[in-house]
Amino acid sequence: MTKLLLSLHVLAAVLAVGPVTVAASMFPEAVRRTHRDPDDREALATLRTLHRICRVYAGVGIAVPGFGFATAGSLGVLGSGWLITSIVLTTAAAATLALVILPAQDGALAGAQAPRSSPGDRSAARLAMSTGVFNLLWGTVTVLMIIRPGSTTGA
Repeated sequence: MTKLLLSLHVLAAVLAVGPVTVAASMFPEAVRRTHRDPDDREALATLRTLHRICRVYAGVGIAVPGFGFATAGSLGVLGSGWLITSIVLTTAAAATLALVILPAQDGALAGAQAPRSSPGDRSAARLAMSTGVFNLLWGTVTVLMIIRPGSTTGA
């Protein structure tokens, strides 16, 4: 059962967090492109698509900690320092996505759809920075999951 839970946890992470990471990273440049040419319908469609990917896969991403807790319970490592650190970092990443990135994307999308809105270079830069923090947090969690202290893999 532990192998099944671990497999589901890893699959959920790859299939849910991966698309959010990529789409969120592409979003700030898409905002800049939309502001450079407000009449570019393709740029606006790209912006909408990237935002939708982020929203949908953020919801799907709830499965990652769910399977993670089940796996940790099965392995008996719920009190391990590396896992607690991973939980804190995952919570910080989720909060960054839900409270900073998605609302900023909402605002940028609304601004791009408004006629003659002002360029959002500062907001795009802030969004790029927030996305970088989100990616760094997830990268750190991934490394902790691979090198976890006390690993029985021998790696």
